[in-house]
Amino acid sequence: MRGIVRKVELGNHLMYEEMLEVADKIFDEQTDSRDIADFLVALSRKGETAHEVAALASVMKSHAVQLSVPEGVYMDNCGTGGDGSDSFNISTASAFVLAGAGASVAKHGNRKISSAAGSSDVLEELGVHSEFSADETAELLRREGITFLHAPQVHPKMKRIGAIRQQIGKPTIFNLVGPLTNPIPLKTQFTGINRPDFTMEYATVLRMLGRERAIVVSGAGGMDEASLAGQNFFVLLDKGDLIPFSLTADDVGLAPAPASAIRGGGAKVNAAIIRAIFQGQRGPHFDTIVFNAGIGLFANGQVGTIQEGVKRATDSILSGRALQKLEAVAAFSEKIGQKAVAK
Repeated sequence: MRGIVRKVELGNHLMYEEMLEVADKIFDEQTDSRDIADFLVALSRKGETAHEVAALASVMKSHAVQLSVPEGVYMDNCGTGGDGSDSFNISTASAFVLAGAGASVAKHGNRKISSAAGSSDVLEELGVHSEFSADETAELLRREGITFLHAPQVHPKMKRIGAIRQQIGKPTIFNLVGPLTNPIPLKTQFTGINRPDFTMEYATVLRMLGRERAIVVSGAGGMDEASLAGQNFFVLLDKGDLIPFSLTADDVGLAPAPASAIRGGGAKVNAAIIRAIFQGQRGPHFDTIVFNAGIGLFANGQVGTIQEGVKRATDSILSGRALQKLEAVAAFSEKIGQKAVAK
């Protein structure tokens, strides 16, 4: 491990096969935690490559809890987080809108790390707990076309690595691999990063991991979501081709708004925002959701343009289908909770 650390400290990139070997060592309980920390810091200073990210994601996914689901076109819309925008839980809300529009969504999430409320925190406030077993997670996906994967539940081997990351106290390659390690086989994906310079590399990783179609966004102001506040930068992966493009809210018929207009708060505040959106309250929060869900529908191949996706996402909310999905998932969660109490 020390030799690899030194190689990276000298600024050398690792080949895919080399990174696979290193990743195996990272997940080996016998590997010294100081060596892992030194490697992660060196890699961050050097700057990660697509090969390094893809290799680590592959190994991390191999250690995840396996979920048995029927063959299907499943998507995730989880981003990397860490953009410091203090926005409400956009991708979590968008997941219900996507499901209401007919997408099959397996959404990754976690409790708060750098934000005031993580996906799992706001879901709990909305009546959806995070302690589903693997079978319950898969059953929810089969029944409702949407499920939520709480990261500590599906990646138990990350506990030790999480402690090392906390000691480092700065972003590492693991911030990039999170959205890439869904244990459910994904054919499509919509994900965001807060690094506009890395969108092409990240889309390359998705291609290496076998996605048939996907979109990576780095939003205006460095958000890991599409923003109403200005120019958003994207890369579309479609049948192996990588196509960069950019969009503003104006381009899809939505009103521009500053980032401050979609600031959230803790789990209670963000849950109230999401409920208001699903009840049809219009404004920047609503527009941000239909913008991102519309892009997700385009990434999933359900619509021919993002503008059409925005219209379908709007209908998912105003028809009540997005709220119905939320209520169905909450009812499922309550039923599971009652069974646990009965035992």
